[in-house]
Amino acid sequence: MAAPGSPAGLNQRRAVAFGLAAVALWSTVATAFKLALMLLTPLHLLFLAALTSTLVFLLLLLWQGRLREILQLGRQRWLFYLAMGALNPFIYYWVLFAAYDQLPAQQAQAINYTWAITMSLLAVPVLKQRLGVKELLAMLVAYGGVVLIATGGQWDFTQTNWTGIGLALLSTLLWATYWLVNTRNTDAPIPAMFWCFAFGSVCLAVAVAVDTRPLPWHEWKALAAAMYVGLFEMGITFLLWLTAMRTAEKTSQLSMLIFLSPFMSLVLIYFILGEVIQLTTLIGLSLICCGLYLQRKST
Repeated sequence: MAAPGSPAGLNQRRAVAFGLAAVALWSTVATAFKLALMLLTPLHLLFLAALTSTLVFLLLLLWQGRLREILQLGRQRWLFYLAMGALNPFIYYWVLFAAYDQLPAQQAQAINYTWAITMSLLAVPVLKQRLGVKELLAMLVAYGGVVLIATGGQWDFTQTNWTGIGLALLSTLLWATYWLVNTRNTDAPIPAMFWCFAFGSVCLAVAVAVDTRPLPWHEWKALAAAMYVGLFEMGITFLLWLTAMRTAEKTSQLSMLIFLSPFMSLVLIYFILGEVIQLTTLIGLSLICCGLYLQRKST
């Protein structure tokens, strides 16, 4: 174990600081989604947020003097990143925002945390991996939490918003698919993210062009909400987490920070959105986190 004053110890403390900053920002996004969706449609929110994120990545790459690198990558791999951009941010975030539009924030954000479990399921047919007993147990625990959150502990399923629940679960499938495809992508992460969002923004621009509802360019509150989502869900927070992972001497400490985010998010949902946090949400979210923990221990 590295001494606190050693270079390794300093790097680890710096990594934890970056990781905590990322987790704190991610904890705000469920509340930010709901506030933004009061002013914007899911499509409009996504378009403006994706543009913001694209600009963030572009400015960072220009500041780093990597213009030639991103242009070369775009010429060589444009078809791949067009497909990736169509998947994320275009389809994934559109489905996710639609889920938030349908469900209370506490339900949508809790279900969204099961994407890692979904990825383990997808890895079976895609990467030809096998599921062990511990992984199957992790899935049962996590999805038991989803059922509890979705139904509110009631067996009267007619009161459940199955459209919203279905969209939230579909978002986990899309996100897991995106990351599984990228497990074999060896391109530098920031240029790769830039082209995903650049091509995704083009797809979104086409969707906005055929949409009959006009963009609220004159509504500064709507624009500010979308920019916040673009900055802190899709842009800066990713860079903070990437910096944390690259600085850390022990990434296991960082991975445990992720479990703070959903519970911190519930505090904001309660105080800012005024949602009454249901006991079933707390129990269900705890089950999801237990499932994720069991999954990490089994790998």
